[in-house]
Amino acid sequence: MTDDLTIVIVAGLVATACGLLGPFLVLRRMALLSDAVSHAVLPGIVAVWLVGQTRAPLPVIAGAAAFAVLCVLAIDALRASGLVASDAAIALVFPALFSLGVLGVTRFADGIHLDLDSTIYGEIAFTPFDTVTLGGVEVARAAVVLAIVVLANLTLVALLWKELKATTFDPEFSATVRLRPRLLSRLLLVAVAVTAVAAFEAVGAILVVTMLIVPAAAAYLLTDRLVVMVGLTVGIGWIGAVAGHRIALGLDSSIAGAMGLVCAACFVVALVGSPRYGLAARAMRHRTRAVDTAGAGPRPG
Repeated sequence: MTDDLTIVIVAGLVATACGLLGPFLVLRRMALLSDAVSHAVLPGIVAVWLVGQTRAPLPVIAGAAAFAVLCVLAIDALRASGLVASDAAIALVFPALFSLGVLGVTRFADGIHLDLDSTIYGEIAFTPFDTVTLGGVEVARAAVVLAIVVLANLTLVALLWKELKATTFDPEFSATVRLRPRLLSRLLLVAVAVTAVAAFEAVGAILVVTMLIVPAAAAYLLTDRLVVMVGLTVGIGWIGAVAGHRIALGLDSSIAGAMGLVCAACFVVALVGSPRYGLAARAMRHRTRAVDTAGAGPRPG
């Protein structure tokens, strides 16, 4: 497998893992919360290193998930107090946890071997060089970890599809029939945290947030069916991965940045050209109504 193909596959796996969760975040209006969780897990990585002197995937994911839960509980507690609005609660909690992680990385960088710039911005070009041997074949470690995360996210969404769908569109009714929407919401955010941690070193936190939200926001403009929205979200993410890689090679620029830019371009296309919700369709309907109104006016005697 060539290095370029490995990079595209790793990016595509990130797009798939994020695409399975992103539509639920967009529909629940929790996009900013996903950003908060993906940044708040950074001190979990540092804590695992300090306690266990390890950066093995499972302990790191467990530590990151613990801080993700802490982030969600802290935001919920501030919301429940009635003293702080939802957006302010998010803005208070996640910078505090992220700052704690930044201090930890800065202080213990020599031991943890975790570069802050690579964590935030990512350097996906290096993923082909960190390999593990499976069945006598060398495979990129990031691809293996992300493939496991994709399977975990797919299992979560498949097993809880009806519950996630019900609590997304009608949380009040779901609470009355004991579907526990709050618990499902927290479980979803833990899955987001696990996905973010798995992709940290491969693509960085910024591209993880991009893949979680931008393809889902574009798909939201293109369909009214949840299952189609999930499929479109994954597809747009893969378009960003493939096209972004080619653009980055042609311009000799950041691969992760180009992938994020392609996803943003897909959103702009959906925003303008969506048959039902796009700006062009709205302008056409407005023009049609104006013509009809003018045509229905009083006729000269």
